[in-house]
Amino acid sequence: MNAAKSPQACETMTDVRAGVDQVDRELVALLVRRFGYMNAAARIKTDRGTVRDEARKAQVLDNVAREADAAGLAPERLRAVWNELVEQSIAHEAIEWDRIRTAR
Repeated sequence: MNAAKSPQACETMTDVRAGVDQVDRELVALLVRRFGYMNAAARIKTDRGTVRDEARKAQVLDNVAREADAAGLAPERLRAVWNELVEQSIAHEAIEWDRIRTAR
């Protein structure tokens, strides 16, 4: 499979779609890695009540907003995307926390 063209080099919607598809594959791979860290957190945390950490969630969202702004993207748009990502990560971690302890 050939590498997709950069956004600036796209000349057709086929080029654009190929680029988007490639980025989506890369994002899925990164999300698999991120959720692996959620699995590690579930394994390490001894208290299920610590799975949801609102202070950490706020820190993550602030970090993303700052990175987005520095990159010239709308911070609130990425904050909204990451809010959903964090909520799904928390849900995943809670399920994994329970699974680990039920399997024992």
